[in-house]
Amino acid sequence: MTDLVLYTNPQSRGRIAHWMLEELGRPYETVWIEFGPPMREGAYLDINPMGKVPALKHGDLVVTETPAICAYLADCFPEAGLMPPAGDPARAAYYRWMFFAAGPLETAITAKALDWTVPKGKSGLTGFGSYEKTLEVIEGALKPGPYICGERFTAADVYVGSQLSWGMRFGMIDKRLSFEAYVARLNDRPAARNARTIAEEQLKKTQP
Repeated sequence: MTDLVLYTNPQSRGRIAHWMLEELGRPYETVWIEFGPPMREGAYLDINPMGKVPALKHGDLVVTETPAICAYLADCFPEAGLMPPAGDPARAAYYRWMFFAAGPLETAITAKALDWTVPKGKSGLTGFGSYEKTLEVIEGALKPGPYICGERFTAADVYVGSQLSWGMRFGMIDKRLSFEAYVARLNDRPAARNARTIAEEQLKKTQP
């Protein structure tokens, strides 16, 4: 028995939450949910009224939104060392880049996918400014390396790295050398490999 339950689908952002849980090294349960009615109707809406995955239950508590799940788990289980401690200067970078990826970076990826273009002179009205500027900023943040907060791997890398990996895989983010090196370094972590295996094995079970 475990008090951590992840509701997810192998073809969703739930892969990020799976990776985060694997980094914790704690037991957890996975509830696989199909897209369509099982996710958008019935009992699951009591967990996430948006009808989306992933969602995490921790005892009686529910956390949705992937970056929130990553941040919550890092905070709730400090012994895993997945966030800089209070007072550490890296704590500022941790929060900054976790939420940069959740806001400007994700919006820039969405804009690219849907062929949105910010009208000339209107970039100040958008949270991400422009696609090019967003990638330039995240590339600059990665230069000190090897991780987004410097020498230490954190939950922010789980989320930032996943966004870059997905974006490059589907052509939504330019394959810059710095991005590829960073993602390759993260993908080689045992927890990341375990999470991929879990999702891929479940996907095989659901495909004809």
